[in-house]
Amino acid sequence: MQVAFHCGAHGTDLYRMVKTLMQNRDWLHSNGIEPLTPNRHRDAFNEALGALKGNASTPEMEQVLLDAILDTDNPRRIIFSTPGFLGKAERAISSEGLYAGAGAKMAALANLFPNSEVEFFLALKNPATLVPFVMSQDGSGTYEQVMGAIPPEQLRWAPAIRRILKSIPGCRLVLWCHEDTSLIWPEVVRRVATMPSDVPLKAGLQMLADILRPEGLDMVREEMGKQERLTIETRRSIFSAALQRHALPDQIEIEVNLPGWDQDLIDHISDLYDEDVAEIATMPGVEFITP
Repeated sequence: MQVAFHCGAHGTDLYRMVKTLMQNRDWLHSNGIEPLTPNRHRDAFNEALGALKGNASTPEMEQVLLDAILDTDNPRRIIFSTPGFLGKAERAISSEGLYAGAGAKMAALANLFPNSEVEFFLALKNPATLVPFVMSQDGSGTYEQVMGAIPPEQLRWAPAIRRILKSIPGCRLVLWCHEDTSLIWPEVVRRVATMPSDVPLKAGLQMLADILRPEGLDMVREEMGKQERLTIETRRSIFSAALQRHALPDQIEIEVNLPGWDQDLIDHISDLYDEDVAEIATMPGVEFITP
């Protein structure tokens, strides 16, 4: 059995993956794939993770867990999607850098199903927008409490991914940039769900619908409808044109108002993020989805 965990990161998904998978549940179920909502597995996972403390499930425990969460019999693939897999948002930042504890959390998830093929899916997010998202969450504390003494430019993704790879040897790791998601969302969903490109994807415009004016979404549907054979390249071109003309400014522009942050620092953090992404995309063991 294959087990896929979509883990966020924080501020990248807002449960769009779960909603899209549920829209395609009929096809998924008919092909031996079961997507599960967080409320279906949350309590069972919390109990199992607490009992195991990072160790691997026994075959008996694994079967009990599966019996508790599955609706279908003997699926070949099950999919879990929730940002909570990586803990509370403020724990993305620590004196050790960005997502220092993510590897241990992901390893513990993999150990829930030691007899399965485990895969992880994760969207990277520019720390220049990730930190403001963390600070916007209820109960996150003050900027000083969240950041501690770590300079914001030391919140780097490349060391975080290296730690994750070391923690989950043998597991598939698929990554992409949140900033690209509006252009690649159908490919991301298909990769998570193992849906072939010739299978119609319901709610494939979910991401665009959240950031476009209604006339922009109409433009996308009209242009896609004109295509005799819609290729990935053509669809991305249509998406890009719609975003340039009809994007909702408040959905794509983030105002950063943090102590000591100015435009030079934001630009520097963004440049370092670009460097990290380029390095991560070439790391052995990483599959990287790009526009």
